[in-house]
Amino acid sequence: MVPVAPRPPTLPATLRAVPPTADHSPTRLLTVRHGESEWNALGRWQGQADPPLTDAGVLQAQAAAKVLGAFDAVWTSSLQRAALTAEIIAEALGIGPVQVHPGLMENAFGPWEGLTVAEIEGGWPGYMAANRRPEGAEQPAAVEARGLAALREIASWHRGGEVLVVTHAGLIRTLRRAVDGSDVRFNNLAGCWFHVHADERVVAGDIVELVHPQTFGDTL
Repeated sequence: MVPVAPRPPTLPATLRAVPPTADHSPTRLLTVRHGESEWNALGRWQGQADPPLTDAGVLQAQAAAKVLGAFDAVWTSSLQRAALTAEIIAEALGIGPVQVHPGLMENAFGPWEGLTVAEIEGGWPGYMAANRRPEGAEQPAAVEARGLAALREIASWHRGGEVLVVTHAGLIRTLRRAVDGSDVRFNNLAGCWFHVHADERVVAGDIVELVHPQTFGDTL
């Protein structure tokens, strides 16, 4: 499968937020990490750099589609590793078009992008253990704010429904930590549910793993 260019990071003008109704059921968003990328396979930090999926990543997306049920919509980050994962799954499920939200992009890591863990530790000793970020990186509070805003905005288009959101491990991990204090590492095509209530409360739900991480190769 030839990778497709991601859609521009703009919200679709054709969608309109669904007005509140007497049904106060939360909107359920299943957020999942993209398939294996070329830099995942090399052990390099990606951030907002844009490497494509590997062949294994394409197979992971195809396998994930087989275990997913129906959704009202599919949303994605604009980065191609997430956008192509979303396109593959949406096509298999008969859902479309895939919608892009810029708030779903991965954390920006500045000078760390493209480096291995060993290279980061060599250049910034102790930073990772202390959960510090280098100058020029996006800070966790900013990631949390834009990520939660994205979930709430997506929920406003699909009130009371279920939406698949294809995004990035760092973003999901940051949001999960913000919502319930847990610190979870997510493999490719793993993630968790978030429930967005009518009052905009965001509640963390179950953790899911759609494919075993070593089914199509050992990914980072």
